[in-house]
Amino acid sequence: MEDNIIMKQSPAELRYDEDDLKEALKVLKDGGIILYPTDTVWGIGCDARNQEAVEKIFKLKERADSKSMLVLVGSEGMLQRTVKKVPEIAWQLIDVAVNPMTIVYDFPVGVAPNLLAEDGSLGIRITSEKFSRTLCERLRGPIVSTSANKSGKPAPHTFSEISADIKNGVDYVVRYRQKDKASSKPSNIIKITKENIVKVIR
Repeated sequence: MEDNIIMKQSPAELRYDEDDLKEALKVLKDGGIILYPTDTVWGIGCDARNQEAVEKIFKLKERADSKSMLVLVGSEGMLQRTVKKVPEIAWQLIDVAVNPMTIVYDFPVGVAPNLLAEDGSLGIRITSEKFSRTLCERLRGPIVSTSANKSGKPAPHTFSEISADIKNGVDYVVRYRQKDKASSKPSNIIKITKENIVKVIR
């Protein structure tokens, strides 16, 4: 999704607190929404299989539910469980990607229907960031990841840029990486059509 992010904290400061992760996981399992760091920008997330939780995010962002939101998965195996059939060309793109890359797939499975685009597709990214990856693994499913801003407003590049109404509107704010000052940006987005044609969306 973005250029390689250079952290400005020491390795010790970048170790996440297990209690922090457990609390975020509990909120996800209970159908709540969280504010959390990803391999790109800070995201608002929920269990991607929970339709009511997805609706909470739409309401918080004041975003039309006709628009889709992407999801994170923690492994290639989880990607295979979230797409009916991952095209071979997608694996090739994943293998050579240098920066975070979201791929829009046809025929997603096992996710809330209100997450999907009007054509039934869904953007999915295998996250390499340790907190979000572990969160997906512990949840045993994909997590919604949408930028932490109201619809139409600029996406924040750091935690400090996130507005108070977003922070107050979620059920849990992850503590990990709040002090990270490295600026980040959204991922590249690639669409793979039914004919295996690759289109660059962003």
